[in-house]
Amino acid sequence: MHILLTGGTGLIGRHLCQLWRGQGHRLTVWSRNPEQVAKLCGSDVRGIARLDEIADDDTLDAVVNLAGAPIADRHWTAARRTLLWASRITLTEQLLSWLGRREQRPAVLVSGSAVGWYGDGGERELTEASPPVKEDFASQLCIAWEETASRAQALGIRVVLVRTGLVLAADGGFLSRLRLPYKLGLGGPLGDGRQWMPWVHIDDQIALTDFLLQHNDASGPYNACAPEPVRNREFAKCLGRALHRPACLPVPKLLLKAGLGELSTLLLGGQRARPERLLAAGFTFRFNDLQSALDDLSSRL
Repeated sequence: MHILLTGGTGLIGRHLCQLWRGQGHRLTVWSRNPEQVAKLCGSDVRGIARLDEIADDDTLDAVVNLAGAPIADRHWTAARRTLLWASRITLTEQLLSWLGRREQRPAVLVSGSAVGWYGDGGERELTEASPPVKEDFASQLCIAWEETASRAQALGIRVVLVRTGLVLAADGGFLSRLRLPYKLGLGGPLGDGRQWMPWVHIDDQIALTDFLLQHNDASGPYNACAPEPVRNREFAKCLGRALHRPACLPVPKLLLKAGLGELSTLLLGGQRARPERLLAAGFTFRFNDLQSALDDLSSRL
């Protein structure tokens, strides 16, 4: 199978490349830095700077669209909002325009999204049938990204939308930012710690993406998070336990709002999301319990 990835050099993309290379698939990564692709994704993964580097007669079986500038790295200034929008929606529009010009088209497009699609869900349990609860910038970004990707259906392409939670991995992502403060004994809940945290172990994230790509009857949105979300204060306790450190120093809500502005909504809000459609489709999570997931990763943190 020939798979085209955008965002292939990111955390999830790198792990997907490792899996699919092992399965013998041929991989192409569309990247701003194609010269780095072989180093980050594998020596036999092709990096391209332009989509037209893929010949019209080169059969393409699947597209996995994960590109997007990190949403939590910097303040949401006007310039940053423009970049976040362009790196997701504008790039996906370019991808669809190119696919529309091809005579041979892939059977499936797996496109990234996030549980932030729902906004701050409070205490509501959220399944894929739930509407957005409270729209903020992150929610609007995900809604527009999904709507853009869904246009591929008009091209005869099966579209899967993966609403990812907080990905737990030892080699990047959310945990890498918490490693130092927790190891220094400075970890603890954010605000009152009551907000729900939908999480997923990197191994399950990779397995479910492969599952959805391979299953021809899978389409539409899927919550990519473990069946048992936890509150932020429980997450802090579990991470402290995994790292053998105390986790009792809360970060005040007012401090987060003053320091991060609107970006603080990502940390102070949450989603009590459940992967209802994945479970109904027969996918089995390897890590259902947060403590077991963190214990598995702790030796590599």
